[in-house]
Amino acid sequence: MHRLVPFLAATATVFANREQHVFHQDSSQIPTTEREHWMRTAISALDTLTSPCPFAAFGTAIVNHSSTGESNLICIGANAIGSTGNPTLHGEIAGIDNCSSILTDPKGRFKLPAAEALQAYRDLSLYTTAEPCPMCASAIRWAGFKECIFGTRIPTLIDLGWDQIDFSTEHLFRHSGSLGTETTLMGGVLEDETDVLLAWQFRHDRRCPLGCQRSGDGGACLPDPEAAREQWPEEL
Repeated sequence: MHRLVPFLAATATVFANREQHVFHQDSSQIPTTEREHWMRTAISALDTLTSPCPFAAFGTAIVNHSSTGESNLICIGANAIGSTGNPTLHGEIAGIDNCSSILTDPKGRFKLPAAEALQAYRDLSLYTTAEPCPMCASAIRWAGFKECIFGTRIPTLIDLGWDQIDFSTEHLFRHSGSLGTETTLMGGVLEDETDVLLAWQFRHDRRCPLGCQRSGDGGACLPDPEAAREQWPEEL
């Protein structure tokens, strides 16, 4: 069963020593099915921007859950370290970069001045296939996102062999209350699907993601042009 686990949200209320912060549970009315839809959009960003089985399977979708009940995709991103040589281009950072370009594009949908684009992040939700590292979690809080929703957790990444800074997003959010914005954190969304994307890289006994197969020497998972790709549900 897919799990949707609400964590806590850092508020702007800060005590005198700036070490203690007030938190509250997520109170959004967004249904689980919609959360899963947008997490699958973050997953599909990998195929759109890289391949169905990239080594660094960290994808992002940034969404506006408007007050009218409609949700709109603003941009996507995927880890681009290997293709750019930029060590900071994790999926979340790439997504934020893409959104900034889209929001301020004078020929685009929004045409926002820079100051308004910065304010717009406070209404946006960031979906990411894995729990943000401290760098990305800090960027999310500095941007002032309304929500951050992730799939695979940092302890799972470590167990699977990924190099990680063992510092949870929740813990970092707890120490960000003086920023004056609020970001709700939710984890474990579709982690049974995101875990598969991140399990094969260091364990050759793990199955490849959909549409991929092991190379002839049993090494990397590579796109399989002959594979009958399983499709997501029609409503997606």
